[in-house]
Amino acid sequence: MTGRRHPGIDVLHSAGCRALSEGRCSCTPRFRAEAYDKRTGRRIRRTFDTLAAAKAWRADAQGALRRRTMQGPTGVLLRDLAADWLQGATNGTIRTRSGHEYKSSALRGYGAALEARILPALGGRKVEDIARADVQYLVDTLLAAGLSPSTIRNALMPLRVIYRRAVARGVVAVNPTTGLELPAQVGKRDRIVSPAQAQILIAALPEWDQAVWATALYAGLRAGELQALDWGHVDLAGGVISVERAYDRQARRFIPPKSQAAVRRIPLASVLRDHLISWKVNCGRDSGLVFGDDGQRPVYHPGLLRRAAASWRQAGLEGLSLHDARHTFASIMIAAGVNAKALSVYMGHANITVTFDRYGHLMPGSEHEAAVLLDTYLSLAGERSRAAGSFHQEHQHAG
Repeated sequence: MTGRRHPGIDVLHSAGCRALSEGRCSCTPRFRAEAYDKRTGRRIRRTFDTLAAAKAWRADAQGALRRRTMQGPTGVLLRDLAADWLQGATNGTIRTRSGHEYKSSALRGYGAALEARILPALGGRKVEDIARADVQYLVDTLLAAGLSPSTIRNALMPLRVIYRRAVARGVVAVNPTTGLELPAQVGKRDRIVSPAQAQILIAALPEWDQAVWATALYAGLRAGELQALDWGHVDLAGGVISVERAYDRQARRFIPPKSQAAVRRIPLASVLRDHLISWKVNCGRDSGLVFGDDGQRPVYHPGLLRRAAASWRQAGLEGLSLHDARHTFASIMIAAGVNAKALSVYMGHANITVTFDRYGHLMPGSEHEAAVLLDTYLSLAGERSRAAGSFHQEHQHAG
């Protein structure tokens, strides 16, 4: 069922194809490319749907073998490679592309995705035998099973990371997770409330919940950052909140913030200062955790969310999530005229591009506003030019 018309590439015909009896091809053949590793004496083979893809892979593989950035088949199963990767990522010997240790929450998510979605389908396959078509078939299967686009994309994240490292280490030549056709994500619209609505929502809560929601709405802290906030990080006199750590609820320990950019100082608005002063007086502590039952153990948990939701329902109000509160903080800062760079710092974003991508639609800059600004500038420039011309003519006449 094979024939070779191109160096290093076999044409795989279907059974019954007329090409097998010296006739014209009557099937849709596949193409198996082969590269030889002189160091190990092993042959590396991959099968593709098109001749062009087979030729491209063979050229890349031969070059990688010559440069010794690739080796022959290892025979390692994906489940074993995944286990080694998780162990290395957990103990810190395998790190992110930026050189940082993986967060325990991220590793829990990766492990769950591997066990639930990836390994049942591909775990028993050799890593070098898994092709893009295999991963694409898995994506199509998960979509047909009713999984959401975001769930599918999240499930693929550990596989992408594992293969990216495998390619970099020369274990495989091709990353089968690239070039996939993934279902489009339809983003959920963020709920953003106005400053007046924020005050009403906070006022509808029990007194012991008001401070934490005020901090979420007026400082934009993430959930783990709220849990880890210490009174030593709150400068009521200086008007600054310092974010220096987060809390991992499942691991039950304090951890570094999400990224280096997440270590930041946030201006403390007067309305938030009032809430925090009131809370400090009521809880009777000036040290330890701001939102902790004894100043040591964070008590912020999903129960607080449910309690707030119940209070808002009882008051006939539409509630919001912590993510909504964070988005509201960003929108308030933008409306107040805070520039994009400063907002990026206060939000703890890795770079300003993240801020523009996330909140650019809220920033001034519509066509109408741009036209008004341009007209104003040109008008003022014209007035200055005419004034300068008049001044010049007057001096000429005076001369």
